[in-house]
Amino acid sequence: MHTGTGPRITVFAAALAATFGAAYGVGTGLAPVVEEPAPAAHDEHGAPVPTAGGDDGHEGRKSAPAGGLQISEAGYTLDLDTSRVTAGRRTELSFTVRDDQGRAVTAYRREHDKELHLIVAARDLGTYRHLHPARAADGTWSTPVDLPRAGGYRVFADFTPARRGAENLTLGADLAAAGPYAPRGLPAPDATAETDGYDVRLTGALRPERASELRLTVSRDGRPVTDLQPYLGAYGHLVALRSGDLAYLHVHPNGAPGDGATKPGPTVSFTATAPSAGAYRLFLDFRHAGKVRTAAFTVRAGQTHGAAPGPSAHTAEPDTGHGH
Repeated sequence: MHTGTGPRITVFAAALAATFGAAYGVGTGLAPVVEEPAPAAHDEHGAPVPTAGGDDGHEGRKSAPAGGLQISEAGYTLDLDTSRVTAGRRTELSFTVRDDQGRAVTAYRREHDKELHLIVAARDLGTYRHLHPARAADGTWSTPVDLPRAGGYRVFADFTPARRGAENLTLGADLAAAGPYAPRGLPAPDATAETDGYDVRLTGALRPERASELRLTVSRDGRPVTDLQPYLGAYGHLVALRSGDLAYLHVHPNGAPGDGATKPGPTVSFTATAPSAGAYRLFLDFRHAGKVRTAAFTVRAGQTHGAAPGPSAHTAEPDTGHGH
């Protein structure tokens, strides 16, 4: 492990605790945060799976931690060079992935058109960024980031080393955005979301420790969108983060562009498994008319969605963004 990582993490953790205490992030909406049971193991895309055999629909299995909860796993460590930024100011975020000898990893397996996917999310899940940083020859990754609100954030690096036999990993590290801080809560659950003039409707249920289908249907001006464009090799990408500890699920759609069966909208179908009961925030990325957009939903694992409840007085549109 890189010799400079431990001290830096320790100092940052102490500073973050002193600055923000037990509250995290800044976002939109007000709702109680749900305390979650122990999280679960994840598959090659960060989705949790049972520890014995495949996903056979049985619940109640003991599981290992879900993706993104650890800074080190399977001999790899996320070495975050930028641990603090200023809210509202564009900053270069840099980091390195190191192996168990402390060496920077410079070879990755390309997945969904990229060597590494970077997610930055506020602790309250009100701000979300799906970024694709550039890698230098020495293994250092960097990308500009502009976080709008002060508070605690989590950085997720989703990647697969090129080393033979290596599996997909999602490593996580804390990031602080300095500035005036006012905690806010999670938006209320709702089966519909609006983003940039598009309406997205969620049907299906996210189930604890059980695979289930989630269907997201995109429309614009009351008409179904039937010409979604491929984005990173798919018609949509879905990231789910658990409220409270930000356990990470990165699931991908059923089917792919050009497979002869998958249509370019209006519905994108996913199969996902929640590591536990509780509240989650779902972020759907899709491309249309040459631009990537993000629709965000709050759901509770085990609750079926399809009939939207009345709007919450505290719900506002989330802050989302991309970097390519």
